[in-house]
Amino acid sequence: MRVTTASIPLVAAVARGQQVFVTTTGYTCMPSAVSPSYYFQPFSFTLNDTVRYATPVPTPTTAYQTYAPGYSEAVKCLATPPATTTWGNYLPGNIAINATDKDDPYGQAAWSSLWQNVKLENYTTIGLYSTTVSPTPIPSSELVLPPRDYFGPTDCRKFFPEDFVFGVAGSAAQIEGAVALEGWFLVCVYFLGRGPTLMEKLAGPSQPKDYVTAENYFLYKQDIRRLAAMGVRYYSFSIPWARILPFTLPGTPVNQQAIDHYDDLINEVLDAGMQPIVTLLHFDSPWTFVSSNNFTAMPDFGATSGGYQNETFVDAFVNYAKVVLTHYSDRVPIWVTFNEPWLYSFNFAGADNVVHAHAQVYHFYKNTLRATGKMGIKFNDNFGVPRDPKNGSDVEAANRFQEMYLGLFANPIFLGKQYPESVLKTLPGAKPLTKEELRYIGNTSDFFGIDPYTATVVSQPAGGIGACASNASAPLWPVCTVEETRNVYGWNIGYRSQSYVYITPTYLREYLSYLWNTFRKPVLISEFGFPVFNEAEKELPDQLFDSPRSTYYLAFMSEVLKSIHEDGTHVMGALAWSWIDNWEFGDAASQFGMQVLNLTTQQRFFKKSFFDLVDFVGARLPSS
Repeated sequence: MRVTTASIPLVAAVARGQQVFVTTTGYTCMPSAVSPSYYFQPFSFTLNDTVRYATPVPTPTTAYQTYAPGYSEAVKCLATPPATTTWGNYLPGNIAINATDKDDPYGQAAWSSLWQNVKLENYTTIGLYSTTVSPTPIPSSELVLPPRDYFGPTDCRKFFPEDFVFGVAGSAAQIEGAVALEGWFLVCVYFLGRGPTLMEKLAGPSQPKDYVTAENYFLYKQDIRRLAAMGVRYYSFSIPWARILPFTLPGTPVNQQAIDHYDDLINEVLDAGMQPIVTLLHFDSPWTFVSSNNFTAMPDFGATSGGYQNETFVDAFVNYAKVVLTHYSDRVPIWVTFNEPWLYSFNFAGADNVVHAHAQVYHFYKNTLRATGKMGIKFNDNFGVPRDPKNGSDVEAANRFQEMYLGLFANPIFLGKQYPESVLKTLPGAKPLTKEELRYIGNTSDFFGIDPYTATVVSQPAGGIGACASNASAPLWPVCTVEETRNVYGWNIGYRSQSYVYITPTYLREYLSYLWNTFRKPVLISEFGFPVFNEAEKELPDQLFDSPRSTYYLAFMSEVLKSIHEDGTHVMGALAWSWIDNWEFGDAASQFGMQVLNLTTQQRFFKKSFFDLVDFVGARLPSS
């Protein structure tokens, strides 16, 4: 854009008689008056790329740091230590023939009946593996850094804090598989003791299922070594409730096979030089709580069936959490109770149960186990920014957006404050917490986990917020705000991905400031990622050279640095989603991974963005 000096008086005094160019980034450029000179010189080809390799995390040379007593002592904190057992295979259609323990409420027949009731679709999907695969060394040829993008972050003066938590994230439901396999000789489905979950109903009949996905249940040793070879410091994963307790409820037996599996997984992470971060519930709610016949797809917050509002949910979740914490708290430094509970709470009762269950687990971890690690909760909320920050109506809409998505959980958990008035006046059955409840629930999170993938432009609906909030059948109820992806001038808010994510780094910085100054706890960016548009349709070399994803990650991390150093915001860390293309709840086209996954061969290939992100952070960590 060309601007005359008359339109920029401050610059005009310096650049009298010259044209001034204002770039799209806002910087001014004044062309040199000196004409170039042209000349000949000898020519030779040069190597433009310098070969560099990813720097792996160092192998530990000392014993594990411990954060709580080991299981032999921790189990004494349970009133009644649960019994353990294992189960065999689910044989569709042959339960009556093969079951010999029909009188055992938790035996093979009862366990098989759990799956019989789910009525799986396409359950004969075949995976490649049926046992744990031993790791092999990562060839150095896979660890060569890709060519740099021409434009990128150049400020190397700002460093991340020495204790900055940097790593990658995934969830069991989206990467593990080991849900349905076809054995040989007999057509059978191996469930390895896991009970059915919400995930078995989430995708429609014609959509991909989670039965196989990345087969991480069998390939975890190799996957962990690949992450360590790239220099990843923290590995965030989830443990499926239904694999630990197939029958879900207190008093039912624990699956010993699952206990041994995650025990070994955690040890593998530590042996590789990384640190584990564990989430207790990441979408895969046990079937017990979502078995309503009319539950067939992604629920909305007005749903009345299934979900966390079940009257047995709090006691059941706390019991499950205690089982997991007594086994693994000694070696895990960071815990997350719930992932994005807004999406699966379904209604106020469900959200209220999440708040109470989280607080009970936190008190058990801190006060009963006397653990010294960190425990928190993580939320979804694509930051609502007012369409016009100078318009009071839009600002009011943005405030309501944050209250409904975040304040519902965060007010009591972080501040010991009452549920927002907007929640109490909108959601059916909503009731205030008592003073005693607020004292117990308040300050029960050591960090504020947030998954800020993108930003959302917010304004008020036609007729206003009040009219929408009082009408449960209104299309925008219960949040009652218009959510868009274009700014007030008609431009997209950022570069668009395959899904809902737009590249919005400057809004991220504003968001981090809002969270830190509102809820007063260190902020953990617990997920952030970008599915490149149409990536699944590209040839492998083009999938690997994923510059838009690199732009997303490096822009976001640059704004994190500014937030820390220029805004005084305590950002505890950032976990990239995801370390591999995974199962996106029935969607095979939205590839969030920093590794390509070949579903046929189960081969993994590092993408450019993985190298770029690790290289960017590693170069800005004091210990590097």
